[in-house]
Amino acid sequence: MPVLLFSALVALVAGVAVGFQNPLAALMGQRIGLLQSAFVVHLGGAVVAGGLMAVTPGGRIAGWNTVPWYALGAGALGVVFISAISYTIPRIGVAATVGLLLTAQLAIAASLDHYGWLGVMVRAIDPWRMLGLALLLLGAWLVLR
Repeated sequence: MPVLLFSALVALVAGVAVGFQNPLAALMGQRIGLLQSAFVVHLGGAVVAGGLMAVTPGGRIAGWNTVPWYALGAGALGVVFISAISYTIPRIGVAATVGLLLTAQLAIAASLDHYGWLGVMVRAIDPWRMLGLALLLLGAWLVLR
């Protein structure tokens, strides 16, 4: 299977996973609290990742201290993400929350691409990308209202 097709399928599977994770985390947040939900989600993820690491060869977990210090903030950003969806989904719905999350995520991603920040390949923002971002923002607003 070509790399591009396989990568697209992996991204779609991840999108489906996040699509289910969002309302599940929101449900948990309503029952046990925002930070508690973030903790349980991350604990569950750590258990699954640890189990997969135990049975999967390779990897370099011992080199965790060689990554840039700011990369270790990914976990903290995950707490922001889980807490935010736990808060917003019960108030504005899953579709509006996901629409706004995706819009913000793609705007940041386009900026990272444009400037090559955090070691990503440079890909300039062109008029088509700007139009795509504007349409996403319009779509998120329409779903929200």
